[in-house]
Amino acid sequence: MTTVIIVEDNAYMRQHFEKMFADDPRYRVVGVFQDAIEAVDACRGGSVDLVLMDVLTLHDHSGLAAGKRIKESGCRTKVVAATSLIDPEVLAQARAGGADSLWYKDHGDADLMEVIERTLAGEHIFPDTSPDVELKDIRSAQLTPRQLEILRLFSDGLGYDEIAERVHLTSRGVRWNLDEIVGRSGFKNKNALLTAIIQKTLIVKFEDEE
Repeated sequence: MTTVIIVEDNAYMRQHFEKMFADDPRYRVVGVFQDAIEAVDACRGGSVDLVLMDVLTLHDHSGLAAGKRIKESGCRTKVVAATSLIDPEVLAQARAGGADSLWYKDHGDADLMEVIERTLAGEHIFPDTSPDVELKDIRSAQLTPRQLEILRLFSDGLGYDEIAERVHLTSRGVRWNLDEIVGRSGFKNKNALLTAIIQKTLIVKFEDEE
């Protein structure tokens, strides 16, 4: 029997996942947590086969950071990240070692169980791209990776010169990109655009739990 830990801070989703595994005799849930940090401790000893890990957990702790620590510990535990966050960085971090596979919560249970089964069999299942989202007059897929990084750094409070150094542009180039995105999207200003992007989880901020 496959032993499972569920990490999910949303009560409805947590109960839903518990029932899903309870209805399948191949699985036994041995732990349910709201905070990803708790899962790291629970996986020590190698008795857990699978962690179904929310990406953004209690206290805004990163499930992907916790998943990476679990995977780097040398135990046999598989980590399947589950998320409704559309931030492309989430998919990138999962691929970079934060999870063995990633599943989006707007997909059905049958898809999730298939991802779990294939992951336990040794596969790594990741979507080709993160979901697309409407940003007033444009869609997120119309933004380039560099523009998304500029927005991410701008939301962190960095100035034009600091952003320019990070993304290898001039300060004027950074300003032009921000103004261009605002103009195409139809928002009043940069702050209105950033508010919408954060609300739609195109940019996600995790607390540093190290």
